[in-house]
This record gives sequence, structure tokens and C-alpha cells, in this order.
Amino acid sequence: MPSSDLDLLQGTLDTLVLKTLSWGPRHGYAVARWIRDTSDGTLLVEDRALYVSLHRLEARGWVQSEWGLSENNRKAKYYELTPAGRRHFRQKASDWTAYANAVFKILRTT
Repeated sequence: MPSSDLDLLQGTLDTLVLKTLSWGPRHGYAVARWIRDTSDGTLLVEDRALYVSLHRLEARGWVQSEWGLSENNRKAKYYELTPAGRRHFRQKASDWTAYANAVFKILRTT
């Protein structure tokens, strides 16, 4: 896969993760489940890709993490947006909306 395609995929996943965390802190499994459920099962996030994304977002200062207990009373790492992450998400959501609208406009042209 060309590098630019990989960047696009990473950017997409990162944006989806940031959107998921905009609703509040979640552990990794809950992030993947929210994306799957919200997309009616169309988008399935592999564990490795999810955790690479979460670590990348944390390294950039857009997400912070803290250990806690899951719903099953198991130790889990919870991720939440930082103020910088919230700002970054708003910009990316705007960029993606403009991009998607342009693609749909082209696809709907008869």
C-alpha cells in the first residue's frame, strides 16, 4: 500500500477514535465497540491498529490515559481527549466533512 494511502487510513482511524472519545473516557475495547456499533458493523477496528492509533494520539498530546477498572471489574487503561485533542478533532471533523461532501458530489453526478 502506498505511503499516502496508509496516511489516509491512519488519519481516518485517528479521527474516529477522537470522535469516540469526545463522548467521554473509554478503554480500548469500548472504543472499538462504539465504532463498530455506531457504523452498524461496517467499520471493524483491529486491536493492533486501534492501540497504535491510541498511542500515536497520546504521543501527540491529543489523548491522555489513566488506569482504572472496566465494567467487568478488570484493570483497563482509559483514554480521554485533552483540550488540544478536542481542538484537533474539531478541525479534522470539518476537513472530513468537506472532503466527504466533495466525494459524494462527484459520485452522485449523472
